[in-house]
Amino acid sequence: MARQKATSRAAARPAVKKKWTGLRSAAKSSARKAIKSKGRGASSAKTKARPKQRIAISHHREEDFKTDGLRAYAKYRDLGIKDATHGLAQAHVIRLQGPCNPQEVSKLHYHDVEFQMVYVLKGWVRTYMDGQGEMLMKEGGCWTQPPKIRHMILDYSDDVELLEIILPADFKTVELSA
Repeated sequence: MARQKATSRAAARPAVKKKWTGLRSAAKSSARKAIKSKGRGASSAKTKARPKQRIAISHHREEDFKTDGLRAYAKYRDLGIKDATHGLAQAHVIRLQGPCNPQEVSKLHYHDVEFQMVYVLKGWVRTYMDGQGEMLMKEGGCWTQPPKIRHMILDYSDDVELLEIILPADFKTVELSA
């Protein structure tokens, strides 16, 4: 009788499907754990905490265009991104002063940056980039320049305005001989 009760109790329990726990599954699981733990430890050791970013607001004002930027033939309007991100990124509107003087402008160079993007707000600009050749970029056109790519401006319209975003905010520009 005791045996019958035990059997009936077992029959009353719902059938539970056992999960296969072969060696292959265990190896995958421990490999995942090792990768996860390595990733967490490595990233926290390499990166230091950045200061909290602030909101940056910039309204158009003509007096904000300054000639204290990288190029003498350009006026720059800083958008406040560098200060707000504590140097993580920089963004500015650039007005290239016309008429274009190719002897001053067309100098092969590169920037030691992690990221650079240029968007044409107004007018047009003709550029050269290694591996791409000459490009005519018009209003609404956009391009990225990979780190350290050799490039130069060839020509531009008198009314050209560009939006440029660069990471990090402080970077080195290297002039090259053609």
